[in-house]
Amino acid sequence: MQYRIMEAAAIIGRSQRLVVLTGAGMSKESGVPTFRDEDDGLWTKYDPAELATPEAFQRDPRLVWEWYTYRREIVRQAAPNPGHYALVELEDLLPQVVVITQNVDDLHQRAGSSDVIPLHGAIMRSRCTADCRGGPTAFSSEAPVKDGLPRCPYCGALARPDVVWFGENLPAEALLRAMIVTQEADVMLVVGTSGVVQPVAALPSLAFRAGATLIEVNPNASAITSLAALWLDGPAGEILPQLVAAIRARRGGQ
Repeated sequence: MQYRIMEAAAIIGRSQRLVVLTGAGMSKESGVPTFRDEDDGLWTKYDPAELATPEAFQRDPRLVWEWYTYRREIVRQAAPNPGHYALVELEDLLPQVVVITQNVDDLHQRAGSSDVIPLHGAIMRSRCTADCRGGPTAFSSEAPVKDGLPRCPYCGALARPDVVWFGENLPAEALLRAMIVTQEADVMLVVGTSGVVQPVAALPSLAFRAGATLIEVNPNASAITSLAALWLDGPAGEILPQLVAAIRARRGGQ
């Protein structure tokens, strides 16, 4: 493993345009459960994937909001882990670091990453279901409540979490930029994602075809592993700080 970390450090240390793609595994290390791990109390009798759809919200918005209130409390109590902070350190060592994330918890931003593309939205924000000020009309989670449900502070329409649900398109502007930086990348560091949720799962293949070197950090093999020049099989909170330390060592400890 140490040899592979040194090899990865050499590749990343030469990068001029590093793109980092992160998934649920990275947030899991901060105590944020993945959909597959959702097994707590009341929610064991619900399939989370069935709650994260427009149809579920239309059918029972109160139930969906109860679930998202529960999830927001988990995110509120979570903190960035050493892997998040290691990515921030890379900004001091490389000309460009862009983080593309499938996570909705803002942990990258809270750690200090300056250029984050959140493809699936932000769980702590809400938005107007009527998009009264143009789509999307987003606002903080502190929305006014009527009849026990959050409402748009501008028009009073029902509010919903500002996240991308199953069956919905990703934000066009964010996806377009993610594709552009992916095609321009010379190295893509893929962290904690299974590589199966589309269209984000196509980004590593896009980077690979454009000539980028792929490095994967994941305790388990994924759909991306076969494309990776190096697979560092371990948790991000352990591997990424070692990578940063190795890059600094190669540069004389700067």
